[in-house]
Amino acid sequence: MKSKMALGVLVRRRYLVALVVLISLLYFLESAVRPTSSFRFPSSADPDALAAANLKGIPADAQAHAALTNLSPTSSGPPTCFGKEHANATMLMLARNSDLAGAISSVSQIQDRFNRHCNYPWVFLNDEEFNAEFRREMSKLTNGSVSFGLVPREHWVQPDWIDEDLARAGRDRMVAQDIIYAGSVPYRNMCRFNSGFFFHHPLLQQYRYYWRVEPDIEYTCDVPYDPFRFMQDNDKVYGFTISFYEWEPTIPTLWKNVKEFITKHPEHVAPDNAMAYLSDDGGQTYNLCHFWSNFEIADMSFWRAPAYQAFFSFLEHRGGFYYERWGDAPVHSIAAALFASKSQLHFFEDIGYRHSPFQHCPLDSNLYRERRCSCDQGDTLDFRQQSCIPRYKKLFN
Repeated sequence: MKSKMALGVLVRRRYLVALVVLISLLYFLESAVRPTSSFRFPSSADPDALAAANLKGIPADAQAHAALTNLSPTSSGPPTCFGKEHANATMLMLARNSDLAGAISSVSQIQDRFNRHCNYPWVFLNDEEFNAEFRREMSKLTNGSVSFGLVPREHWVQPDWIDEDLARAGRDRMVAQDIIYAGSVPYRNMCRFNSGFFFHHPLLQQYRYYWRVEPDIEYTCDVPYDPFRFMQDNDKVYGFTISFYEWEPTIPTLWKNVKEFITKHPEHVAPDNAMAYLSDDGGQTYNLCHFWSNFEIADMSFWRAPAYQAFFSFLEHRGGFYYERWGDAPVHSIAAALFASKSQLHFFEDIGYRHSPFQHCPLDSNLYRERRCSCDQGDTLDFRQQSCIPRYKKLFN
């Protein structure tokens, strides 16, 4: 009996050994025919370290996902966006520390809808130093570079040569007319800075294109391509989403000064300009149409060029940013319409955007569905009475 039991144990052990050997052989055979991967996760979880990871050997579907987060199969080479090399461009926000919640909302939306695929850098500017909380929270929202800058005092505050009594009288008149921001000097500071100085800031000197983003706005459609490359590849200088009429009491003498400037400097006026967008009588009067500049994707080399520099200097010394309430929207719009060819302007009709109380919502049903739009197509400003989009489109009919 004992010898039979010993024999049974021996047989079972042999079967066990044979099974282990068979499993080992199968494992090594499978390893021999499987492609080896050189991919290694960095020891750090830092997003920039992850972006530099080598993806060679990762399956195609995993590489496709990695491309959407700006990882690339090799750690060398220029950054790309939807398969194209980055333009020389940055996202730009002018904000204060008190705008933190609105800034988080805006940046989160544009990151989700566009920039998580591309990781364009962000530049944040403020007329005061950003606090640690603002810097920390903004830096959490993107894997790209983030810079924080202080606006030089001389680019922000009301110049000493402005007659404050005259400026105060102008503010008081607007307050009596119940005009928004009528009594605000900081608002006028912002309009002047955005009109003539932001593109000179040291943090922006290295860039050509910018995408202006403000706190508390909404992006309501995916942007599955690179608008900066579109601008570059098609020789565009100014892009917008919303256009309507300015409030005339805020700029009563602006057009008179524009006419005086172009009379003195006809060399700056483009032959194929968009005067017909601005005026219904060949430039004698201004119809008040402008591009709403809280969204703009534009070429800073246009603002830095002699034509615009001369134009802004001329307006600056007339004092209208403080004696009246000249905004950067009409100033930018008039300059882009007159000093650039109309073919260099672009209506980003496919980008859903809202700055309360107005919005632009794409009307093409297929695009609306494909871009995962969430805006109300019935609430778009495009063809309402106060919209200038029909005038703009008429330029190209």
